[in-house]
Amino acid sequence: MPLFVRDEEIAEMTIELQQLLRAPTKTEALRVALRHELERARSAVPVRERLAKARAMADAIGPSSPNFDQKAFSDELWDDL
Repeated sequence: MPLFVRDEEIAEMTIELQQLLRAPTKTEALRVALRHELERARSAVPVRERLAKARAMADAIGPSSPNFDQKAFSDELWDDL
């Protein structure tokens, strides 16, 4: 089934992409672009899942100590240099 695009911006982007990719046709340039975008979209991890992993890591580490002195810790690290 043919795809007709009546948007000038899309037409211009397609021509630019064709030139950059050195694709033989605009159709091939769009095929490559769409294939890449589909791969990217399919492999993207939703934010909810990324946050769940981060929360699990934080839970595994456990709560921070209320007695921990970040300044003293940082000073000690700099003294080692």
